[in-house]
Amino acid sequence: MNAIDLLLTRRSVKAVNMTDPGPTADDLEVIFRAGMRVPDHGKLAPWRFLVIEGEARKKLGELFAKIYRANNPDAQESQLQFNRDLAMRAPVVVAVISTPHIPHKIPVWEQELSAGAACQNMLIAATAMGYGAQWLTEWPAYDAQVLKALGGGENDRIAGFLYFGTATEKPDDRPRPHFEDVVSHWSGV
Repeated sequence: MNAIDLLLTRRSVKAVNMTDPGPTADDLEVIFRAGMRVPDHGKLAPWRFLVIEGEARKKLGELFAKIYRANNPDAQESQLQFNRDLAMRAPVVVAVISTPHIPHKIPVWEQELSAGAACQNMLIAATAMGYGAQWLTEWPAYDAQVLKALGGGENDRIAGFLYFGTATEKPDDRPRPHFEDVVSHWSGV
């Protein structure tokens, strides 16, 4: 598949529809190198990638459940189990941490966009390599305790969790915006 075909047909595989095998260490290196090739005004590398696999996924799931319980004291066991299972949906989970340099002449917004671009490049790379890939945030990506447990600093944010594995079923396409609804031409003031 050439690059344009991949870009025009790429579709996320739901993490719950992934199984082993996930990317090998060599494959992950390629995926991360693709993530590092994004626009990065100022050459700051304002992101880092944290691999969570094997038993570490269970520990992350327990962390999610513990924090969820603390924030929701009346949580049912089924809700806690659901949160434990978040990290177990795919063989490999990568937390992408946006790490803006502050203060810096490059605006934080541009640095955060670079982290988002890194996520997208990694999804495309994993898909091109034949893996299922999905970028999710959900509540853990916005939780300060989760960020701290993953080594995030005061100005850092979780750009998302990338799930990688082997698709158990082909993803359905979803409706896309109509071209004319999102594309226009500006002709001046």
